[in-house]
Amino acid sequence: MKGGPLPASVKRTSVLRRVPPFGNLRFAQAPGFEGCVCAFKLAPETSPIIVEAVTGRSMTVVPGDVFLATPGYRESTRFAVGGIPKRGLIPGNNYWVLSESDRQTLNIRDFALPAADRLSDYGAPVFLFLGTSAEIGKTTAGLTVLRALLQKGHATVIALKATGTSGITEIASYQDYGAAQVFDCVDFGLPTTYPSKRKGMADLFERVLDTCLSIPAESVLIECGGDMMGANVPIFLKHLKRRRSRAKVILAAADALGALSGTRMLREMGLSVSLITGPCTDSPTLRQRTEALCRTPAMNMARGASIGALV
Repeated sequence: MKGGPLPASVKRTSVLRRVPPFGNLRFAQAPGFEGCVCAFKLAPETSPIIVEAVTGRSMTVVPGDVFLATPGYRESTRFAVGGIPKRGLIPGNNYWVLSESDRQTLNIRDFALPAADRLSDYGAPVFLFLGTSAEIGKTTAGLTVLRALLQKGHATVIALKATGTSGITEIASYQDYGAAQVFDCVDFGLPTTYPSKRKGMADLFERVLDTCLSIPAESVLIECGGDMMGANVPIFLKHLKRRRSRAKVILAAADALGALSGTRMLREMGLSVSLITGPCTDSPTLRQRTEALCRTPAMNMARGASIGALV
């Protein structure tokens, strides 16, 4: 790969979903930084890999395929961890930045949503979903609350995946369950909200909140990806608390001790947990222990429990 044209049908990963299709693209040698639209070639001697396509489906990339993606950061307590070298992805056999014919490097920030008016906050109540780890039941809880709100007569519910790694699958789930609009970090120019304690996150989260809270809606659901200490979740919570100090907080935890630790940490941040869910409620014994330790109602949303009192 020494530079040249790319077909309009080139495979693209879901993080590029806001980048419109172009009929005439060429890639050129340049370092690849976060958000840059890059052309990658899967080495011929490797095995096929699965990625999420811009449609949200699982897409197979076979050896020799060229596909478009972007460098990003990832910190996970359960899955892959990695970052971007200080000088970016250095041009070589596998990493190339995509450029248009005018030689301007493309970046997903170029296609982010415009800034909203901070003074136009519609005042909708917020439901906040947090977890003690990844894959703990936050989305399940969010979808359960979403359906309950719609059944209660809320015509417009906004959903936001505020932190973590972007993915169309979760966005599509909220859309399928009836959310009017769904946003994540890609809509604001970042592939993920990692690494932790990165610069500029305060301004980014203010833009995110400006956008979501300025839309006329009966309620806003906010899910924070990963665990509540990573992906810059503490910074996000600090800014959300200024705007919605009485947000209803739903905490997903693996066990009673995790739930206890999570509720105490959130209390120190000035947030009170309204409901606990997740594997710590999988059996009557676990649920009762969780409620006793945390002095907070707990229920298993994966089993279709009634949450009328919460909404």
